[in-house]
Amino acid sequence: MPDIVVMFFLLGVVAGLVRSDLTIPKAAYDVLSLLLMLTIGLKGGIALHGNVTGGMALQMLAIMVLGFVLPVLLYPVLRKLVKLSVADSASFVAHYGSVSAGTFAVALAFAQNRGLPVGGEATIYLVLLELPALLVGIILFRRFAGDTAKQSGAWPVIRHALTSRSVILLVGGVIIGWLYGPQQGAMVTDLLMAGFKAILALFLLEMGLTAAEALTNIRRSHWRVVVFALVAPPILSLAGLATGVLLGLPVGSTVILASLTASASYIAAPVAVRGSIPQADLGLAMLASLGITFPFNVIVGIPLYTWMLGY
Repeated sequence: MPDIVVMFFLLGVVAGLVRSDLTIPKAAYDVLSLLLMLTIGLKGGIALHGNVTGGMALQMLAIMVLGFVLPVLLYPVLRKLVKLSVADSASFVAHYGSVSAGTFAVALAFAQNRGLPVGGEATIYLVLLELPALLVGIILFRRFAGDTAKQSGAWPVIRHALTSRSVILLVGGVIIGWLYGPQQGAMVTDLLMAGFKAILALFLLEMGLTAAEALTNIRRSHWRVVVFALVAPPILSLAGLATGVLLGLPVGSTVILASLTASASYIAAPVAVRGSIPQADLGLAMLASLGITFPFNVIVGIPLYTWMLGY
C-alpha cells in the first residue's frame, strides 16, 4: 500500500474531481507550508550538526552544475518534440528544471519510512537546483525570442529566488538546526519533528485539491504536453540517480535527488515566469507540473526511483 500521506493527496484529488465543497482556508494552507519548509530545514540542520565535511562542497557544486545542465537539454525537446512556442518552452524549462518542495517532503518521508539513510545536506539540494533553472529559462527566452520580447532583468528573479519564503525558511532552518543540534533545541524541534507527517498529510490534501482543479483544464490539443509531463520525470530522474551514485551519496539522499530532478516547480517558477516571460501560458505549465507531474511522482515516481536503485 502507498504511504499514508499519499492517501491524503489522493483524497484531495478525488474530492476535487467530484466537486466536493471540501476546502482548506488559504490562511491554514500558508501556515502548513511554512511549518513544512521550516521542519524540513531543521531536519537537515540537525543531521548536519557535527557532521560537516570538506567533501560536501564538491557535492554541492556538482549538484548546482546539474541544475544548469538539465534545463539546457530540455529546451530543444520542448521546441522540437512537444512543439511549444519559444516563450512556453522557456517557461517549461524554468518549471521542469526547478524543483518541487512538496515532492521533496514526500521523498524525505518515504526514505525515512524505508529506513534509507539521508544526509543532512539533502535539504540544500532544493536551493541549489531552483535558481539555476529559473536563470536558464530567462536566458533562453532572451536568446531566442528576438527584439519583440518584453524582457525584465535577471536580478529580480535572482532576488526573488534567494529571498522567497521557502528558501529563507529552508536555509534558516538548516542553520538553526546545525547550530543547536538535537539536544539544545529539543523543546522546539521535537514538537515540529513529531508533527511532520501530520503537517505533510494536510499539505498534500490541499495539493490534491489543487491538482484536481488543474486536471479539469486538460484538452485534447494538450496531448503532447500530457505525454511530456508523464515521460519526463522517469527520464530526468536518471540524472539525479547517476549523480547520487557517482558522488557516493547515501541511498536516501540519492532517492531524494532523483525525485527532485524528476519534479517540476509550481511555486517559485510561476512567479519568476510571470515577471520575466509574460508571453508564456502559465496555465499550461501549471497543468503539466502540478496537474500531472506532481501526482505521478507522489504516487508512482518516488517508489520507482527507489526500485531503480535496488531498494
